[in-house]
Amino acid sequence: MKDTQRHAIVDIGSNSIRLVVFGGAARAPATLFNEKITAGLGRGVVPGGKLDPVATAQALKGLARFAALLRLMAPDSLRVVATAAVRSAADGPAFLSAVKDLGLPAELLSGDDEAVASGFGVIAANPSACGIVADMGGGSLELVRIAGGAVHERVSLPFGVMPVGAIRAGGPGLLRKALRKAVKPLAWLRPDNGQALFVVGGGWRALARYHMLECDWPLPVLGSYSFPPEDARWLKEKVRIAGAANLAALPGISTTRAAQLDDAAALLVALVRELEPSRIEVSTYGLREGLLFQRLSPKVRALDPLIEDVRHTVGGQLQVADYPDALLAWSDGAFPDEPGHLRRLRHAACMIAATGWAANPDFRAIAGEDMALHGHWIGIDAAGRAIMAMALHVGLGGDPDAPPALLARLASPQELDRARAWGLAFRLAQRIGGGSSQALEEVPIAVAPDGDLVLRVPRSDAALIDSVCERRLTRLALALDRAARIAV
Repeated sequence: MKDTQRHAIVDIGSNSIRLVVFGGAARAPATLFNEKITAGLGRGVVPGGKLDPVATAQALKGLARFAALLRLMAPDSLRVVATAAVRSAADGPAFLSAVKDLGLPAELLSGDDEAVASGFGVIAANPSACGIVADMGGGSLELVRIAGGAVHERVSLPFGVMPVGAIRAGGPGLLRKALRKAVKPLAWLRPDNGQALFVVGGGWRALARYHMLECDWPLPVLGSYSFPPEDARWLKEKVRIAGAANLAALPGISTTRAAQLDDAAALLVALVRELEPSRIEVSTYGLREGLLFQRLSPKVRALDPLIEDVRHTVGGQLQVADYPDALLAWSDGAFPDEPGHLRRLRHAACMIAATGWAANPDFRAIAGEDMALHGHWIGIDAAGRAIMAMALHVGLGGDPDAPPALLARLASPQELDRARAWGLAFRLAQRIGGGSSQALEEVPIAVAPDGDLVLRVPRSDAALIDSVCERRLTRLALALDRAARIAV
């Protein structure tokens, strides 16, 4: 898969049908187009039963529109997949045949196929993810153990949001009993494993959005948002009290999702009881992104999704293509032995900082902060976004002592102090070379054996170092609790 290609997926689910066209970096696909049909194919379907005729007609009408759009869009690849409702229905093969008659190459995913794709979707967004993936669709629940960048044990269970509603309608306690019976034989789901729970699916994303609102969370970005498992029961009670009408009036929660939140919350509570996870984390990547990830070569899979995403986004805005890498290498001298998880954030910040010239000079710091905090990045959590935002706030001209207040709610003081130092280094580098990669190569910075922060300047470049450079070097050294000196 090349970065210039567009890849389309039609996902025929039990609750909704989506056409999503992806572009951007192959390792970090961006959504170019996303349209949904809320057909409810799985409504009332029991194994061996038939699809609802009204839902079927609505689905085929919407799929005919998708087929027409795809003919005009002409994506480089197309995959059309159907999941639980079509898999369970007696007339599923006839429905797939009707979809193929529209010119869409429909295929039926098995429960195992669906679970594997969901697991790889979470891995695509968070390569270090380790724990249990729970993907709640309209008709089924996929549980998958992931670790080491690989999918391990998995199972597909009939606990999608529609079946859950039907089970709960039978009386209190039935959902928990049914789920317990289903997971009890699965040793890899033992509660004493204390694994993280990565939740996937529109219902749980909407539930997490509600959690954000109730907690007054300052960063409305769902990817990698997490909360303690004990909040599940509190959240279920809040949803019950609020009611669907009030939930639908909240930002980011559709009417359809609002009607399902009570059942989604009930399933989450039951799952937390059985698995006893260490934390609950939201993944905005799932089955569709997993299908794309499975097509990648091992070499591309191994790339850092954050770095690839930022690199692709800022590529067209760089005045000097190699400057971000030169800035990273130069700043390595001031931050020797920095852990890899921090260095990758500094790398991403270097790339964004190199685009500062494209913003209004009066708003460069704000533009950098906004990209870090609200960019559609993957492979990064809220603390990581705040660390990058602090570095960019300082590096692009903001007051080092007056960063945005919300950053203190997202990252620790120690993390923000480190990021402040990154920003001071960016400002020093800009003063030395004005965005020149060669200048950074010729005027390196390093920590000397005696602990001093030393700027080494060839005599031929001595004129580059003015009083502003000296002040910026001194301030950077103070931020690192070191003395500063210039060696000509």
